[in-house]
Amino acid sequence: MGQVNSDACKKEDNGDLVSSFTEYFKKIKTESQIISPETIRSIELHLKKGNIQGANSIIRDVLKNIDDIPINIAVTGESGAGKSSFINALREVAHDEADAAEVGVVETTMKITSYKHPKIKNLNIWDLPGVGTLKFPPKDYLKKVEFQKYDFFIIASATRFTKHEIDLAKVITLMKKNYYFVRTKVDFDIDNEKKCKPRTFDREKILQRIRNSYLDTFRENKIDEPQIFLISNHNLSDYDFPSLVDILIKDLPAQKRHNFMLSLPNITEAAIQMKYKTSKQLLWLEALKEGVLAAFPVLNSINNSELEKLEANLNHYQTLFGVDDKSLELISKDCQVPVEKLKEKLKSHSLLTNKENETLGEYLLNCLESFLSVSSGLLATGLYFGKIFYFQFLFLDAVTEDAKVLLREAYSKEYLKFNSPTATDHDNIK
Repeated sequence: MGQVNSDACKKEDNGDLVSSFTEYFKKIKTESQIISPETIRSIELHLKKGNIQGANSIIRDVLKNIDDIPINIAVTGESGAGKSSFINALREVAHDEADAAEVGVVETTMKITSYKHPKIKNLNIWDLPGVGTLKFPPKDYLKKVEFQKYDFFIIASATRFTKHEIDLAKVITLMKKNYYFVRTKVDFDIDNEKKCKPRTFDREKILQRIRNSYLDTFRENKIDEPQIFLISNHNLSDYDFPSLVDILIKDLPAQKRHNFMLSLPNITEAAIQMKYKTSKQLLWLEALKEGVLAAFPVLNSINNSELEKLEANLNHYQTLFGVDDKSLELISKDCQVPVEKLKEKLKSHSLLTNKENETLGEYLLNCLESFLSVSSGLLATGLYFGKIFYFQFLFLDAVTEDAKVLLREAYSKEYLKFNSPTATDHDNIK
């Protein structure tokens, strides 16, 4: 324990705030930053002048804005386009859950319905009726759906885009909003082709043929060729959903990116890493706001009040990254692996468990010392945050790795299921 403290104390008490702050945020791609370049420059200017209070005031306002600013996503398309399944997939909500979007019910396409994200309080996904229905004729559509409040539109189709939807895209462009064409249920097309033409089946050619058919429609209607995203509502990690996510993040205002990225399902390790990076940005800002003048803490004890805060911090990260007890129960059911067996593979669920021959506080401090000795960047910055923040960095690393472990576990079970000698064609389609 002493080696870490000894090395750290050789650094200046407050470190070089300007260079540390600037270097950290300049390493992050502009399209992934959760604060705007203008805000970064403003904070940097205050730090250069030695105005720590001014920098903290900006950071405080930024954090409040990120926490409170609403994100409204509109999903529209004709009945049967797979809108409800798409919305449920985005929210990681099963079709049979109480607050799920109703699948296959015609009435849901006749009214505007809002669905809150279960983990991100300020994110709403709106199921809009298809343009051209009796209650929503084209000339009144934008006014009736309150067009201006949405950050972007997803225009969904399971077969083809109608002239109404293409005209809607033209108007959205004129109103300087973003829209994205999404072709749902592409997995059904692939499965059908594989069944009907097993000898000549070529997945990539089929996908390109689907894209070309849409591009022909756009050309016929004299609309600039947009990017078409082919997706499966039942398997978001496949096809074009990851590419759609990258575009949405890039197009969103900086202050809305953090919560949008946190809302994304853990469909790939890249998606989990994206959550990690945005959470780390927010943690840096919180630590700077609270502790840029703090000396490096002497890691010799943890009191009960601090333990309660640490437990709340850890539970928060576990929930965001889908490694909390409720999520583990669902994964256990899907993978047919007992919850306790899953927990044996995870780091974060043992961090607040008493260990033999040492107190919980001693165990946590040993974990933190090991983490700081191998983590790059934290001690090297010259910024010494409060003790609690160092633990939060530790927890964030632990839950990120846990999420990746669970993803690999789920994929390994799916692979065994679909490639076992007893697997049927019906199993694979389902």
